[in-house]
Amino acid sequence: MDALLSPEVLAMLFAAATVAGFVDAIAGGGGLITIPVLLLAQVPPLHALATNKLQGSFGSLTASLMALRRGLVKWSEMRVLFTCSLIGAGLGAWAVQFVDARTLDLVIPFVLVAIALYFLLAPNAGAVDSAPRMQPAAYRGVVVPGIGFYDGMFGPGTGSFFSLAGVALRGYNLVTATAQAKVLNFASNIASLAVFIAGGKVLWVAGGAMIAGQVIGSWLGSHAMVRGGTRLIRPMIVSVCFVMLGRYLWQKGLLPF
Repeated sequence: MDALLSPEVLAMLFAAATVAGFVDAIAGGGGLITIPVLLLAQVPPLHALATNKLQGSFGSLTASLMALRRGLVKWSEMRVLFTCSLIGAGLGAWAVQFVDARTLDLVIPFVLVAIALYFLLAPNAGAVDSAPRMQPAAYRGVVVPGIGFYDGMFGPGTGSFFSLAGVALRGYNLVTATAQAKVLNFASNIASLAVFIAGGKVLWVAGGAMIAGQVIGSWLGSHAMVRGGTRLIRPMIVSVCFVMLGRYLWQKGLLPF
């Protein structure tokens, strides 16, 4: 399959991954860009999902390293959460072989609307740190592996889910919550990727071109996130959620165009 991809197609994939990496570093949802482009390049759906996980893993790694280097998060505080996300995603990637993912498909639109409305109607949410509404044990034992499980099984909007959980449940400011989301999303990405690699579904040449774009885009997006802060992150998350919702409704034939 890789051998059938022309230099022009690889250049298109590189460009799409660059834009996706930028968006992903700030708000998540980069798969909205990369998966359709992979399908447009005539990549079979399962291979598209696998290759998207490969390039997305490098994007989330770049954003995570940037967050750690800038001191937005500390590895000593993330190790347990990272492991919880990793385990949850691994279980999700395993479970998707036996569970009808269409059940999640029905829930996603409501979750996306909830996230968008939360940040849209609560303009001060995440502006500064606030009192946590959930204890650390429950957060790392239930919420983080739960979102990781979702990413391993389904995926869209995982970064936004982690950001919302950090703000709403642990009281983090939006910059810190977004930085943590990158580290947790990296964990869930590599767990899912391992399953796809074991199944031989990854297209390595296409993935290599997209990795280069993801690293560049994610590096630029991470710098923009640090400089723009909440003023940039909030509208990006809201926009990505509504775009994902629109794409979902369009795919289901629920839009009149």
